[in-house]
Amino acid sequence: MKSYRKELWFEIPTRRGFVNITSRLNDSLHESGISEGLLLCNAMHITGSVFINDDEQGLHQDFERWLEQLAPHEPLALYQHNNTGEDNGDAHLKRTIMGREVVIAITAGQLDFGPWEQVFYGEFDGRRRKRVLVKIIGE
Repeated sequence: MKSYRKELWFEIPTRRGFVNITSRLNDSLHESGISEGLLLCNAMHITGSVFINDDEQGLHQDFERWLEQLAPHEPLALYQHNNTGEDNGDAHLKRTIMGREVVIAITAGQLDFGPWEQVFYGEFDGRRRKRVLVKIIGE
């Protein structure tokens, strides 16, 4: 069995944002030389997320609105975590809702997606450099 590891780095200029990383995962898969196996992709920061969904701008706006309703950024006093001097209590909750990682089957050298599926990095406390792990195992 072969194993491949790569880090993807992001610096989202705003507090929140979504980035389609599907092409970068495809590039990593081709670099790995693995044709049958699994790809794990996970955010390595506790205020970022990796998830699979449709690449449709209206849906992304819906995510933004829905997440802000569930865990609004303000008032900052809403979150005990912010008593530590942070202002990102909401970002931790948003990450929990959207998920830490995805696992994707690899079949015949391709990511084995259903219709419309794409992979996204979600950032909920941006404006600094963060990373995502790509780990591929297989033959």
